[in-house]
Amino acid sequence: MRNFRELDVWKDSIVLVKEVYVLIGKLPESEKFGLKSQISRCVVSIPANIAEGCAKDSQKDFVRFLQISLGSAFELETHFVICKELSFVNEEDEKVLKEKINILQRRINALIKYSKSQF
Repeated sequence: MRNFRELDVWKDSIVLVKEVYVLIGKLPESEKFGLKSQISRCVVSIPANIAEGCAKDSQKDFVRFLQISLGSAFELETHFVICKELSFVNEEDEKVLKEKINILQRRINALIKYSKSQF
């Protein structure tokens, strides 16, 4: 069993959760059950799936949960593009967040590739 607390991608995804929660606090109250809900669920899903994958016995299962986490990161990026298009967030906030999300996506993908090589 792996210790998810030691994985930098997990630590970085926890930081991202906090940053995203600050931003979604600025979204209109009318989005409470729309974008706010979707964004909060997918951003929390990133570290949660990394942690869950660490509890799995096989490397293949670990990779599967990393892939789910990566999918959530891409979903998160899409939600913030929508927020920008709807003028819920300014271009600068979206750009900064998008860069952080893209870095995390690349790092999760690198961990997936490394983990697959361990089959």
